[in-house]
Amino acid sequence: MLIKYLFIALISFLASTIATFLLHQAAKRRKLLTPKGVPLVGGIAIGLSFFAASLLGLFLWGNLSSPALGIMIASGIMLVFGVIDDLRELSVLAKFLVQVVAIVLLISLGIKTQIAFFDQLINLLVTFIWILAITNAFNHLDVMDGLAAGTAIIVSLAFFVISLLNGDTHTAILSLALSVATSSFLIHNLPPAKVYMGNSGSHFLGFTLAAIALFISYAPSSERKIALFSPLLILGLPIFDTGFLILMRIKQGRSIFKKSNDHPALRFLKLGYAKNKTLLLMLLLCLFFSSSGVLLSQVSNSFGIIIISLVILVSLIVTFRLNKVSIDG
Repeated sequence: MLIKYLFIALISFLASTIATFLLHQAAKRRKLLTPKGVPLVGGIAIGLSFFAASLLGLFLWGNLSSPALGIMIASGIMLVFGVIDDLRELSVLAKFLVQVVAIVLLISLGIKTQIAFFDQLINLLVTFIWILAITNAFNHLDVMDGLAAGTAIIVSLAFFVISLLNGDTHTAILSLALSVATSSFLIHNLPPAKVYMGNSGSHFLGFTLAAIALFISYAPSSERKIALFSPLLILGLPIFDTGFLILMRIKQGRSIFKKSNDHPALRFLKLGYAKNKTLLLMLLLCLFFSSSGVLLSQVSNSFGIIIISLVILVSLIVTFRLNKVSIDG
């Protein structure tokens, strides 16, 4: 088993390293996808490497099931339209329609919530809201070098651990391939970034992680319903980041859809932290959320309530601390 996953990791890392280098050189030479002098090709490299390693791994060991194929096809659609968006910014309506098409395709190939006490219509609605929310939350999170990529690595590793514990080869392969491909890109994306992932990368990562989250079984036993909250905690950082933005913008009377510099990471910078320290703080917070989610998937309902309470407490402490930071000064 170890050799299998080491092989997948090696293929994903090598593919991402080579793709990032070649795409970086091509973008610089042809002056494409370089609006600020830094190539926006990281998302393409991550996506191509993820597809290559996942397809090879699933073909050799996991069998290429319809849901796994659905994740790759639908996320591929997100990647292609993300590249178009980076070349020439699409309208909000166009982006929304692309996301809806990708979600419909995903559902048609078997990826959706299957919460026993919800009927089919409610499960479909939850699926739509979940994927839309996480996809766009990841896009909003990409506000500083290394943050979205580092978060994706931690989150996908958390899904990999749960997949191993469940003996689920499909999601283990997908999660590991995504994590390692993103790790290779992160080397070039740490402050100061030499390569950006672009909207193609942030939308692709958010969509793919949201889909993998739905592919995993968290509560095979009906007695541990608390485990159903695991993906919320594992993806806690992008969810917290978006929730914080919405809360602050409502409080200040700003439109929740209008861009502003009130992200948690940017508030840490306002406090005087260096970029590297801010990145470390944000990723430690992500690690706390994701580790709590993995633990939640394995414990009893009563202990799970304690974990969720602790996560809420930490979120409130961070919110109150960052709420005091002025973003206009």
